Amino acid sequence: MNATLRQRFRFHGHIAGVGSASGVRIVVGRWVDSPLGTFGDAMVERADGHRILLAPDAGVAQFVAATYSFDEIRMEPFAITGDDDAWHVRSDSLHLDLAVGRPTVLGRLLSLVPSSVATAPWWCALTNVVARVVLRGVRTRGSIGTRREWYGATGNRVITGASGTFDGVDLGQLQRVAPQPQFGFSSTPPRPSVTDVVTTVEVSAQDRIPGDR
Repeated sequence: MNATLRQRFRFHGHIAGVGSASGVRIVVGRWVDSPLGTFGDAMVERADGHRILLAPDAGVAQFVAATYSFDEIRMEPFAITGDDDAWHVRSDSLHLDLAVGRPTVLGRLLSLVPSSVATAPWWCALTNVVARVVLRGVRTRGSIGTRREWYGATGNRVITGASGTFDGVDLGQLQRVAPQPQFGFSSTPPRPSVTDVVTTVEVSAQDRIPGDR
């Protein structure tokens, strides 16, 4: 097989990023259509910098851990319920309730771009230049090892409230996502928000998506 052969996969969903008074920062993925099916997961960084992946199964854990960096991986039942205005995240480690409000200024601008353009890798490469300047820590394209990824955002809404626990300890009041979590080449915006996104993942022939045939 040609070693240069590459494949692209698309993940459609939403990413919520929040900070808390306890110092715990959380990035939750709510994926509605993907090669791995419909699933939720979370990347958690404690106040001491310890990074934890919460994944519902081995396939998701393997895929995410190949793209981002963690000190610990936990596989546990993971569910996200609620509508666009309220998320209820539940796992053995994490209980998190989010109240989602109006579109941000960024969200209104994103809505002006046709989805077919906003999610195209070439557009993500262009917006990466802007994101690096406007949104500290945010990147819309990047690579790790043989993988390349593009994040095509189509909407962004402010998170107005958050409450819950991690490992049984109260998270405290909603705060900005600071300091920036150190999971990988890109981070969530500093302002707590939910981003509608299509993630395009390009892999080599040897780097298969779990479950792909």
